[in-house]
Amino acid sequence: MKTHRATRPRLLLAAFAAGGLLLATACEGDKEPAQDQAASAPSSAATTAAAAAPTATPTPTPTVKPTGADDPALKPFYGQQITWAACPPDAKAAEQKIDLSLMKCGKLHVPLDYANPAGEAIDLALIKNPAAKQDQRLGSLMVNPGGPGGSGVEMVKSFDKQFEGTLHNRFDIVGWDPRGTGESSPVACLDDKQRDALNAEDGPLDPAAAKALSDKHAADFAAACQARSGKLLPFIGTRNTARDLDVLRAAVGDRKLNYLGISYGTYIGAVYAEEFPKNTGRLVLDGAVDPAAAELDLQVNQVIGFEKSFERFAVDCVKNNAAECPLGKSADKAAKKAADFLDGLRDKPLPTKDGRKVGSNLGWSAVIQFLYGDEKEAWQALRFTLAEAMLGGQGNALLAVADQGNGRDEKGHYSPEQEALRAIRCADNATPAPSAEAAQQAVQKLQREAPLLAKSITVEDVSEGSCVGWPFTSPETPHTIRAEGAAPILVVGTTGDPATPYTWSEKMAQGFAGATLLTRVGEGHGAFGSGNGCIDAAYAAYLTEGTLPAAGTKCS
Repeated sequence: MKTHRATRPRLLLAAFAAGGLLLATACEGDKEPAQDQAASAPSSAATTAAAAAPTATPTPTPTVKPTGADDPALKPFYGQQITWAACPPDAKAAEQKIDLSLMKCGKLHVPLDYANPAGEAIDLALIKNPAAKQDQRLGSLMVNPGGPGGSGVEMVKSFDKQFEGTLHNRFDIVGWDPRGTGESSPVACLDDKQRDALNAEDGPLDPAAAKALSDKHAADFAAACQARSGKLLPFIGTRNTARDLDVLRAAVGDRKLNYLGISYGTYIGAVYAEEFPKNTGRLVLDGAVDPAAAELDLQVNQVIGFEKSFERFAVDCVKNNAAECPLGKSADKAAKKAADFLDGLRDKPLPTKDGRKVGSNLGWSAVIQFLYGDEKEAWQALRFTLAEAMLGGQGNALLAVADQGNGRDEKGHYSPEQEALRAIRCADNATPAPSAEAAQQAVQKLQREAPLLAKSITVEDVSEGSCVGWPFTSPETPHTIRAEGAAPILVVGTTGDPATPYTWSEKMAQGFAGATLLTRVGEGHGAFGSGNGCIDAAYAAYLTEGTLPAAGTKCS
């Protein structure tokens, strides 16, 4: 939600997408930045619409449910044989020294519209890292890194080290690019130059001018998506992704689904359990969202989550890392000092080696990316990056991380993640704008609990529906997912998670008919790959043996 007068809250609020996009580095043990696009300050025109949410009590979505494998029209899809072959060369994987020699790639054929299986179909990109111990193989473990917009194919490649051990020994690790993302009929809207311009834009401070520009960006983006991807947009929501996942389960020969979903990937898993409860095996939902919460509440709480993480980072910088901290000697003033510097980039942008300038929007985008990581390596990298910027007057590191978060490669090309993020969000939620009272309460809460990120926030910033002007209307609404009849589910939450606050994991777990909540005490987004032995052991015991941790278990 790029903005203008209230840059940071808009940047975060409009960027919200059921927990955000987790890139392939998100849950690695080193917790590199650029981990979740939803709060990464995505700055395509998609992010310019003001945040909004329903105020009425959510009710279950009245969708027509295809009958899955029992539907004769769907049997050809469920019965297909995937042709697995060597994965094509990947320069990024080669640069990261990822061994793809044992991995296999393929395609899954699925209907564009499940209500009309005889109509047009699309192919989804797949990857499989076969079980290391085939004689002990239990089946497949489907994985999704989050988003909407994250690539499951890239997750399997980049997470190869994190899956080593029990999980990879016993399972084929299988990732897919959900429809509308990656190599699976990706949503296309803007070109690279348009994305560059929007990412670099700080916009006017005048509220009326800011509102007018924001409205124009939103309208232009919706029109561009309609022109380039209009046929796809009504069919890329999470419910159809869950249906694709059931087809994939059957096509790889698994009777039950074993699944690891992170961030927004937890919503995919929850919708799958609602849609196909009898097909659930062992589902791990890590960094969960609350599917019943009003969108505005989720957005506001995410902004507050990043504010608290930013404050904790600043205090840690001054108190525990004084020699390398550029934020002064006062722990109480450190966060504001950093925020003032980042705000000041609007008028005094930093130079970079490629000739672009780092203004306030790009600067904050980078900082938000770092906050997805933990208090060890990610916070250390943020200290060094701020020192380069604040003391050295250079924006190279900030720009590199902002680019990574925005999906921009070194050649200036953008991935489809940000555009898929908004398109899937709008396919998942057709809720109206909040009431004037709800908007006012949201602003008051932000001003009270996130004064740095929500500086100068106004009611106008949150008064419109985030999908106003979108080309189609979705039937989906927020609701509690019970998943009656599903196998026991493991929900995992991290106490210091800024992108999907811990309370969301609590509420998702409480909503299910049968779920156990596992708690990781620490910083960063998601528990998988955090290097926490207690978490790793709990995952392995549940996924391989079906043994859930005791209620109330906390891994510190």
